[in-house]
Amino acid sequence: MRANRKLWAATTVCLAVFAGVTGCGGKGADKPVDKGAGKPAEKAADPFEGLTADAIAKKAVETTKTATSVHMKGKGKEDGKDMTLDFSVDDKGTCEGSVSPGGGKAEIKRTGGFTYMKGDDAFWKATGGEEGSSAEESGALATLLKGRWMKLPAEDADANDLGEFCDLKVIFADMDKETKTTGLTREADADVDGSPVAVVKGKADAKGQVVTLYVAKDSAKPYILRSVTAGGEDPGEVTLSDFDKPLNVTAPPAGEVMDMEALMKAGAGS
Repeated sequence: MRANRKLWAATTVCLAVFAGVTGCGGKGADKPVDKGAGKPAEKAADPFEGLTADAIAKKAVETTKTATSVHMKGKGKEDGKDMTLDFSVDDKGTCEGSVSPGGGKAEIKRTGGFTYMKGDDAFWKATGGEEGSSAEESGALATLLKGRWMKLPAEDADANDLGEFCDLKVIFADMDKETKTTGLTREADADVDGSPVAVVKGKADAKGQVVTLYVAKDSAKPYILRSVTAGGEDPGEVTLSDFDKPLNVTAPPAGEVMDMEALMKAGAGS
């Protein structure tokens, strides 16, 4: 259930193939042609001029941590299994998105003090197995929740690590902890989904992993727009967007919700 941490630490990303990312800054990228004048247009000012790669990375991390909301989309590996994340979260504990942590897929929402999760059969069976449940117990859970949202009070979700998905402070704390900001070099500039970025690349660690950050060339808000981890056991990537965009998450229809707290109380009283 630690997909946020895994995706940031082991990937931290670009949803294009690696070759596509590094190829963004190919020939001609720095000198767009002004067809009207018949000569190259002036190159845009570099907001990071005079800064080292380390300074750019530190500035990017500090700026990204100030965001009030963010959308994350990534893919990577956890213990050799493919995993994906497509998620929006804000600093008020609201979130919405989906995750595939090594088996099946689950949708997650948090709003109004409650966390809701709806997984497919493969997700519930895989999750139950990880928690030590038998195949029969996992199968029963999958049947009980088939097509339904599991509802938990936010504090219960937090106690089971599910709350990490919806806690922007935890996500950014992981980012701050896992993102190296020393020993980097600046590579050729590129772009992420049409936005120009400065590319700073770290050195390979003991496991052979190399992290590359793509930082928005914005003097006011140099957010990390993408982070890619190549090599090692857990390669991956994550793209960040929709910074500071308000989230409007609605609870699932009551008829599609299984209130686990009420169900457990009912079971205890029977």
